[in-house]
Amino acid sequence: MKNKKIPVPSLDWNTIETVMLDMDGTLLDKHFDDYFWEEHVPEVYAKENNINFWKAHEVLMEKYRSREGTLDWTDINYWSKELHLDLAGMKEKMNHLIQVHPYVIDFLDFCRKKGKQIHLVTNAHSKTLSIKMAKTEIESHFDQIICSEEIGLPKEDPIFWQRLAEKTGFKKETSILADDNEAVLASAATYGIENLIFVAKSSSMKPVVYSAEFPSIIFFKELMEG
Repeated sequence: MKNKKIPVPSLDWNTIETVMLDMDGTLLDKHFDDYFWEEHVPEVYAKENNINFWKAHEVLMEKYRSREGTLDWTDINYWSKELHLDLAGMKEKMNHLIQVHPYVIDFLDFCRKKGKQIHLVTNAHSKTLSIKMAKTEIESHFDQIICSEEIGLPKEDPIFWQRLAEKTGFKKETSILADDNEAVLASAATYGIENLIFVAKSSSMKPVVYSAEFPSIIFFKELMEG
């Protein structure tokens, strides 16, 4: 059986009005989030609850999975209460690990020079967003920044995109969405957004994983004209 051909991006920038971009794993290196939730939080949780790291890891992974695909998944207030930890404070102390992916600033400048509307559209909680914007200083590149908590649904729900269109005025036929989450792209496809891009290298510490369903890039320089 032959391998399924990986779709490649093909954009006509003359037809694009709005560029919508995810944050974690798309613009920012997801290594921070992976390390924070899968290593640092279990380590602190283990000490606080007098259990070993691997038991803490097992307990937390089960808790995380139970809220996946909901607003709670990225709600730092929810998890702070659930785990009895100051997660915002813990993130602040580790903000040196928050990094922008290569070529992101170049791409944002490229889109601005072409006169596109640039929207940051994230499931991240507003507290997490504030920490990351303060560290990366990329906030000024966006015309609008929208957290899913404002919409009242996660991006995995197709109705999210309908509400976002009502809020921002983007048109599904003339917009791009780039995200490192295939479930989010599938949701956007269901709504009818035509130009969908999968970011195949969300973390600098993990290998490239292409999507079999959506056009994939490693770096945003692949979407810029030579």
